Amino acid sequence: MRFSSNVKPFVLLLIVGIFLLLGYVHYSFFNERLNGDIPVDEDQRNTRLLYKQPSVLVGRTDVVAVTPWSAPIIWEGTFDPDLIDIIYKSMNLTIATTVFAVGKYVLFLRDFLETAEKHFMVDFNVRYYVFTDRPDDVPSVNMSQGRHLSVIQVPGSNRWQEISARRMEIIQTAIERQISREADYIFCLDVDSKFHARWGAESLGRLVAVIHPWFYQETRDHFTYERRPASTAYIPMDEGDYYYAGAGFGGFVEDVYTLTKVCRNQLEEDARNSIEAAWQEESHLNRYLLYNKPSKLLSPEYQWDDKKTNTNEVKVIRFSTVIKNYAEIRPNV
Repeated sequence: MRFSSNVKPFVLLLIVGIFLLLGYVHYSFFNERLNGDIPVDEDQRNTRLLYKQPSVLVGRTDVVAVTPWSAPIIWEGTFDPDLIDIIYKSMNLTIATTVFAVGKYVLFLRDFLETAEKHFMVDFNVRYYVFTDRPDDVPSVNMSQGRHLSVIQVPGSNRWQEISARRMEIIQTAIERQISREADYIFCLDVDSKFHARWGAESLGRLVAVIHPWFYQETRDHFTYERRPASTAYIPMDEGDYYYAGAGFGGFVEDVYTLTKVCRNQLEEDARNSIEAAWQEESHLNRYLLYNKPSKLLSPEYQWDDKKTNTNEVKVIRFSTVIKNYAEIRPNV
């Protein structure tokens, strides 16, 4: 665009005026903040953040605390629980927790819930979603304020593998129908487990996976991935990051919804092709997380196995699978 010589001075004056006005607004805003004229939340104004100063030189050296894609791996000693609580408790979050108590697995539900009330997301809003074919056998457990339990009836099965394979479908459907309106984060856990120590907000993230206790010391060629190319869960021998436990995963509700939807579709495609992945939904979970990297990993502290001997690097066992007789609790072995 061209301006006549008479118009140019007015255009220049207009531009200079705009810059002066912006400068005045910028100065006024920060001057008001410095003088306390802009309202500040009183809780924030009066809060003192008292915690140990962090260090970039001192910390755990016996474990790796970050993945190659810069996702944190949560171990005891890599986070300050008091600071974590200060940050997250002010957000008024609700954490959904799904658990399957199908058939005789309902016998594990009381210990799961009672220990969760002592250690899992203490002082946070928590909604437990219990999927069971035996709703009358769900125990009555005292819940702290802000914590609720919903029982959702699901069909039983004569094969534990089928129950395992349908978990993704059932969680996806529950998110669509209910959980998406009631929670911010979600964790999907196994019922035949107990909490022993803090499982808190340090575990929250967009997409969270738990490193399997039996494979964290192994190389990828020893991982029990699905190795048959005919399955949609297939992972080649020269690929893989970590082996993730199907007994625990979580994240933002919308991210876990996407995970369950993809895994469900792959499980159904395998079923149409008459193939069942080596470890059902766990195999598909590992395939998904290989190509959709989790934003946070939880160390084996968050999914130990009571059959496994304690190791030096696991300083705290927070959640563990209990010892059981599969012949007594599974419809088929």
